[in-house]
Amino acid sequence: MSKKKGLSLEEKRSRMMEIFFETKDVFQLKDIEKIAPKSKGITPMSVKDVLQSLVDDNMVDTERVGTSNYYWAFPSKALHARKCRLEELKRQHEEGKQRKIALQQAVDKAKVGREINEEREALLKELVTLKGQRDQMKAELEKYKECDPELVEEIRKANITAKEAVSRWTDLKGPISHPTCTRTFISHNH
Repeated sequence: MSKKKGLSLEEKRSRMMEIFFETKDVFQLKDIEKIAPKSKGITPMSVKDVLQSLVDDNMVDTERVGTSNYYWAFPSKALHARKCRLEELKRQHEEGKQRKIALQQAVDKAKVGREINEEREALLKELVTLKGQRDQMKAELEKYKECDPELVEEIRKANITAKEAVSRWTDLKGPISHPTCTRTFISHNH
C-alpha cells in the first residue's frame, strides 16, 4: 500500500499563485477555499495559511472593502517585482565589482616596494636579528630592575612615609595598654 503524500508549502504556494494568474480575477477567502481544493489539490484546512503566507510575502495583494477581504495577484505585478529584484541584484553586483577593483588596486599599491629581492631578504634577516637582540636586552634589563635608581628612590620615599605613619600612631604620652593586648607600648621620641 502506498501512502498519499501531501503537498509541501512551496507546492501549495505555487499552485495557489496559478489560480490567481490563470483567472486574473479578485477573490474573497471563501471563494479561494472552494476553488483551491478542487482545482489545485490544496487541502481546505491549509488554504487560509497558504494565502496568508503569500500576502505576507507581498505576492498577493489584499484589501478590506466593507466587511469583506479581497485577494488578487496579477502576472504583471509578479513580472514587475522580478524586474525590480533583478535591477537591485545588478546594482549590488556592480557595486561588488567596483569594490573588488578598489581592493585589488589597494593590494597592488601595498605590494610596491615589497618585491622579493636580495636587499629585502637581507633587511628582513637583519630585522629578525635586531628584534632578537632587543628581546635579550629587555630580559637582561628585567634582571637588574630591582637595582634601578628610580625604583630604589621610590622605595626610600615609601619607607619614610611608613616611618612617619608609625610615629604618628605610636607617638603617645606614656604607656598604653589595650584590654585585648598583653603588651604595653611605650612612646620613643627620636
